[in-house]
Amino acid sequence: MTERAKLTFYDRVLRPDPSRTVVRPFEPSYPRGFDDGPSRTQETVDLIMGLDEAELARQLKGVTLSLDENHRDVDAMLLRQFDDIAGRIKGADRTNAAQRRLIGAYCSEEFAYEAAALFNPSAVLHPDQSGLAEGTIRFVISLRGIGEGHVSSVTFRTGTWTPGGALVVDDASPTSVAPLIDTCPRGEGVAARLCCAGGRSISETVLFPVLPSQTQGIEDTRLVRFCEDDGSMIYHGTYTAFGGGQVRSELLTTSDFRSFDMRVLSGRASSGKGMALFPRRIAGKYAMLGRQDSKNIWLHFSDELLNWEGGEKLITPKFPWEFVQVGNCGSPIELDEGWLVMTHGVGTVRNYCIGACLLDKNDPSKLLARTPRPVLFPSPHERDGYVPNVVYSCGAIVQGRTMLLPYGVADSFTAFATASIDNLLDVME
Repeated sequence: MTERAKLTFYDRVLRPDPSRTVVRPFEPSYPRGFDDGPSRTQETVDLIMGLDEAELARQLKGVTLSLDENHRDVDAMLLRQFDDIAGRIKGADRTNAAQRRLIGAYCSEEFAYEAAALFNPSAVLHPDQSGLAEGTIRFVISLRGIGEGHVSSVTFRTGTWTPGGALVVDDASPTSVAPLIDTCPRGEGVAARLCCAGGRSISETVLFPVLPSQTQGIEDTRLVRFCEDDGSMIYHGTYTAFGGGQVRSELLTTSDFRSFDMRVLSGRASSGKGMALFPRRIAGKYAMLGRQDSKNIWLHFSDELLNWEGGEKLITPKFPWEFVQVGNCGSPIELDEGWLVMTHGVGTVRNYCIGACLLDKNDPSKLLARTPRPVLFPSPHERDGYVPNVVYSCGAIVQGRTMLLPYGVADSFTAFATASIDNLLDVME
């Protein structure tokens, strides 16, 4: 029987925490047939305007005490919420500061963005590698959090890792910061600009749906540290925007994980899930892996970062653990031997397993080798969860000849493993 790759597992896991909340916009509305008069928001504002000073102060004190535990600068946050709706309500110019804060509170909601699940991680090198012991790296992980209504958001963690040694995932801040959102059209295909500069750590950054294409979620971000032709680095993250009925691929771009551009991908290939960008251009072109037919891994090249057409089928199901479907588990990783691609396969009883393959470095349309057996599969003590029988990753890190593989378990929580690159290549055929 073919040898299976040897993995080492860490005890550290990341589980969903319902106490982590973010304040996001909220406006009540009437169902169709009852919406021919003033808006419910306007009616709510009118009721607030009728409160006397004592009751207004009482209500403000209560909401401030409620929010103070998990959020900072509550008054400023409530005023921002008011400013967002001021143009849609009558009498906004006649309000005093206390009324504006209370209106902002009524037009807000606390969203526990990872109350149900925290999974499908993607890891990249942190932009700051200073002050570390030799051989240790600092990383950033993006995670998919699921909250009320099965809505997916993006959250982040940081940590350090020494290959062959310790893994430290920094504790998340108890405070989460909603981004300042600018959805005005911009150049270079930017559909929205999100600023999280008010956060004191990357773990405070939360990206929840802001565009119509994302109403049900921002899913499975695949981060990549992209090297430009001039040697400068930028971070891109392809993700699936789910609007409730349709999906499409979109792109996050950031240099510091504090401000982000959201851009829409175009072209026939962008209508599918699971796109993953190569970390540099190949022969002058951007390169991307995709799965637009929901079964096979496709390879795409483009002169433009945001437009992806055609492509060719690259990897098809071959082994029993991937007979139903094969896809990528994040962006390709460049080795001396070629491009290492972690893959997922779907087999019996909709089991999701993780494998790997190797592509030619100069011509990634050439598949050199692949693992005939899964590298990682659902274990008996980690198979149960929101979606049972699933292990899945959206991106690993290689340092030297060792890989750190963060992975989601049963669409519920996140775990960590390491593997020797030499061993992984040895078990391919």
